[in-house]
Amino acid sequence: MKTDDLVAMLAAGPTAAPRRAAARRLELALLAGLPLSFAILWAGYGIRPDLLQAMFWPMFWMKLLFPVTIAIAAFVMAQRLGRPGVRVRRSWLGVAVPVAMVWGMAGFALFDAPPGERMPLLMGQTWRTCLVSIGFIGLPVFVAALFAMKGLAPTRPALAGAAAGAFAGGVGAAIYALHCPELAAPFLAVWYIGGMAVPVAAGALIGPRLLRW
Repeated sequence: MKTDDLVAMLAAGPTAAPRRAAARRLELALLAGLPLSFAILWAGYGIRPDLLQAMFWPMFWMKLLFPVTIAIAAFVMAQRLGRPGVRVRRSWLGVAVPVAMVWGMAGFALFDAPPGERMPLLMGQTWRTCLVSIGFIGLPVFVAALFAMKGLAPTRPALAGAAAGAFAGGVGAAIYALHCPELAAPFLAVWYIGGMAVPVAAGALIGPRLLRW
């Protein structure tokens, strides 16, 4: 929305905004991007062949649920940042707490492991592709979320873009977890969180250009 459009709208008189308009736009963005993200996983990566067995491992669920938690918290942040005057409040904790928990688990695992095993725990077998894959799988949701935010009225476009990126990054990491064989906390602390940070940084850079009024 441009400044002239806003002035014209205000001059036309008060108009009631639909309830949950921001949340609905982001929900539609998720519905638009999620099938494409799953299509990328299916066509380019595939589901891990031992998925049914992995579902009995607690670490698999931790790997899956911590990015889901980040995506949910980022969704809340994004829909609040899309409305002028609405505070983010404590929704940022939904992003910060899972990250801190994984970093804490990683630190304990590295401290407890023999020195010769620390680097394999950190690098795993797929470090070369993990970070890029998370960003690539989350890309459809990222694009859809940015365009959803563009139709709103964010007054902090860099932060709004970063929230959209965290939303997409969490979705991308959760979907990629259905393919990825890695389960070590140090690997997740570096490469999964790094993969989610890529769209966050991209959103923060794109936001001021794309989301400004």
